[in-house]
Amino acid sequence: MTRKSWGLFIAAGVLWGVPYLFIKIAVEPGGFQPGFLVFARVSLGAIFLLPLAFKQGLIPEALKYFKWILLYSIIELVGPWYFLSSGERHVSSGLAGLLIATVPFWSTILASLLGDHSVWQPLRIFGVVVGFIGVFLVVGLESLRGHNSKSAVALILLAALGYAVAPIMIRRKAPTLNGLAINSLAMFFTALIYIPVGIIQWPSHMPNPSAIWSLVMLGIFPTAIAFVVFFKVIVDVGPTRASMVTYINTAVAVLLGIVVLGEPLTLGIGLGLPLILVGSYFSGRKKITR
Repeated sequence: MTRKSWGLFIAAGVLWGVPYLFIKIAVEPGGFQPGFLVFARVSLGAIFLLPLAFKQGLIPEALKYFKWILLYSIIELVGPWYFLSSGERHVSSGLAGLLIATVPFWSTILASLLGDHSVWQPLRIFGVVVGFIGVFLVVGLESLRGHNSKSAVALILLAALGYAVAPIMIRRKAPTLNGLAINSLAMFFTALIYIPVGIIQWPSHMPNPSAIWSLVMLGIFPTAIAFVVFFKVIVDVGPTRASMVTYINTAVAVLLGIVVLGEPLTLGIGLGLPLILVGSYFSGRKKITR
């Protein structure tokens, strides 16, 4: 990857490492229901992105791919964001981030099944394997015990599968379509789908200030801005390698959980996080060019 690509890659990783913290705060008692959180999140994202897409004249061309963007919305947003918000009511934000770190594995397997055998280059395989070992160490068997819900873990893993499938699908069906156009419409479609849920789960009382603040931050930074950055990464390096950004997400999610929410620093985290970062580096490594 070029230096520009690496910069975008790291930026996307940081932006997508913070939503686990915001979601955890937003769905805590005194906050929001998961369905309303998704509705508000995508609405804020659409409000932020749609005017930019219209100003750049991107919407008319994007509407030609209406059915594929709608399918992308369902696979990437409608399902996964509800699964993630629901799951984080029962597991730590760090564990949620770690489970989402399985995205590159699903992405690599899917790309291979679709005929892209370049994903099996030795250096990239080394990165995936090292990253997987790191994730395994961080999650650990003890992470699935006690108060952690197995159904919540399953929901978050299902979200990870959606995150792997959606970018590959949309890039195969609309390879030249601008990422801003795709995601502004996807958030708009998702907001429309979630209107009934948003009405049903509309807060019956004023949520606490930290939940409101988390929702606003969630809608702007890791939702609207992060998607624009991530699609620039996809254009530069392809969807499979771009999915490796979840390794960076993991490190950010775990560290924020420890520092901000007081989640425990375990031996698994201490051993696993460096491996996750090393895996991220080698899975996308190429000779740097100017």
